[in-house]
Amino acid sequence: MIKIICVGKIKEKFFTEAIEEYKKRLSKYTKLEIIELQDHEGEKNIVLKRESELILKKLKEKSYIITLEIDGNEIDSVELSKKIDNTLMNNSDITFIIGGSYGLHEDVKNISNYKLSFSRLTFPHQLFRIILLEQIYRSFKILNNETYHK
Repeated sequence: MIKIICVGKIKEKFFTEAIEEYKKRLSKYTKLEIIELQDHEGEKNIVLKRESELILKKLKEKSYIITLEIDGNEIDSVELSKKIDNTLMNNSDITFIIGGSYGLHEDVKNISNYKLSFSRLTFPHQLFRIILLEQIYRSFKILNNETYHK
């Protein structure tokens, strides 16, 4: 099972439609759960701490945790597919965590099994959720030796 915990809600219909499309495509390969948490505004350290408390409440003890961090490991799509495959062989599920506008609190980063970066660029969390879903879908296509556009 793949779980995505993300801070912030999707409001735009076009983002919601893209997410639903990838959820449908992924249903062929895995169970998928997306958990949206309330984002907060205010002083950075207070916001990060509040959001981390919400994230930590949603984690399963045995889940393999991958945090999305600018300073994480940069890998290509084939390497991500191998990471997902190897992880699911030894764990019942993988939880990806996408932080809010300030990123992730150290409490969340410290429990991460793997820190992943898609780029040193900053993306809006709504768009990044779609990018992550697309890469997870691409990973399953690679693992199943199925064609997919490049």
